[in-house]
Amino acid sequence: MFSSLFSTAPPVDPKAPNLFPVSENSDLLGELEPKDLEWTCAGGFVAETQTFYHFLQDGTMLMCQVIHSSIGMWYPTIQFTCKIYNPTTKETIWRSLNVTNFTTAPPGLDKRSSKADQFSITHKPSSDDSYPEMYTIRANLSDDLQISLDVSRPSAVPGFKIGKGPKGGYSYFGSDQQKPDGYVVHRFWPRTKASGHIIHNGRAIVAEGHGMLVHAIQGMRPNLIASRWNFANFQSDAYGGVSAIQMEFTTVDTHGRHGPGSGGVLVNIGSLVLGGKLAVVTAETKWPGEEQSVKAVMSRAHHLNPVHDPDTGYMQPTALEFRWAGPSLLQGVDGSVDASVHLDVGSPSSPKALIEKVDVLAEIPYVIKTMVNYVAGTKPYIYQWQDNVKLVVRGPDAIIPGLSEGLDVEGVLYTEASFIS
Repeated sequence: MFSSLFSTAPPVDPKAPNLFPVSENSDLLGELEPKDLEWTCAGGFVAETQTFYHFLQDGTMLMCQVIHSSIGMWYPTIQFTCKIYNPTTKETIWRSLNVTNFTTAPPGLDKRSSKADQFSITHKPSSDDSYPEMYTIRANLSDDLQISLDVSRPSAVPGFKIGKGPKGGYSYFGSDQQKPDGYVVHRFWPRTKASGHIIHNGRAIVAEGHGMLVHAIQGMRPNLIASRWNFANFQSDAYGGVSAIQMEFTTVDTHGRHGPGSGGVLVNIGSLVLGGKLAVVTAETKWPGEEQSVKAVMSRAHHLNPVHDPDTGYMQPTALEFRWAGPSLLQGVDGSVDASVHLDVGSPSSPKALIEKVDVLAEIPYVIKTMVNYVAGTKPYIYQWQDNVKLVVRGPDAIIPGLSEGLDVEGVLYTEASFIS
């Protein structure tokens, strides 16, 4: 209080912008540098995650995630979570454990790698020129579940962020970008190859397939960042490899173009891998009260025909639609690409493609739940769906023959809709 009385800093216009979304960056493709994937393990109120999503050959979804959660002055909590979902049998295997003796970087490695008593994730170069770098995941999650997985990045699909340089990928919250109140950052490997095995109840399951990696940081209390999140991960082995990914958040009312009260801003980023190559990177902002017209670059997630879900209290979509559009990034290939995917998820009383409605407060560690006041009065839920769908794509024939007439690419879509408040 006393410092504010004697402050010489100029007053901040209450209507000044206090959100600087990454989706406003004109440099869509910022290729990742080694430091971009390093663990920061920052203090304060920061949640940092490294998440690997893969679809195995039979359609089984495998998710492995490390979560580093800092809560003020308290010692950080580190979790390893794993979900395995078989869409044929509907069986779900779920493990979430607080790990011990977490460290990054392990001896002889940089901070892209980490280890604990229960797991190790090691980044290293590959001897295969077509897959120049990789992660090895070794996890002993319980007496009846162990994972051994090698995750490789194709040379034709560089990792990316929106915007170039060390600040690429960042959305800033607050009126001063140099001293922000908080931030959000995402870095992606949009197409990966996985090989290895899962041992469950003493039985070895071959784990071969394709997926993606995202390294994300929320540098502020989650309830101050967003009220909603949408995530889409489409993968197909057709046409030499196709991927369509998207991440979107909706800011709370406190942050927007015109300061507090002007929030509810949609910040969306995504990419398309076509013919085994990174073809398009997308980013778009929807400011409240402004219409979204057809643009050269589009990155959009839509909840269609939402209905009230008595289980969660939220308005659940009965269908979802994702759209991407942007200029080709491929050398020697001019023109634009447009893609969309539609998923019918049914109603709460008659669900389709539903894996689970995750009660977030039931899953986070007790110390976080009791010490962070943002949980008071909110009940966050994550809807998780997966189904076989068709990605409708149109673009230059130089990318994939016949693309100019439009192609229906069959693949698997995993999507999440998160409701925070």
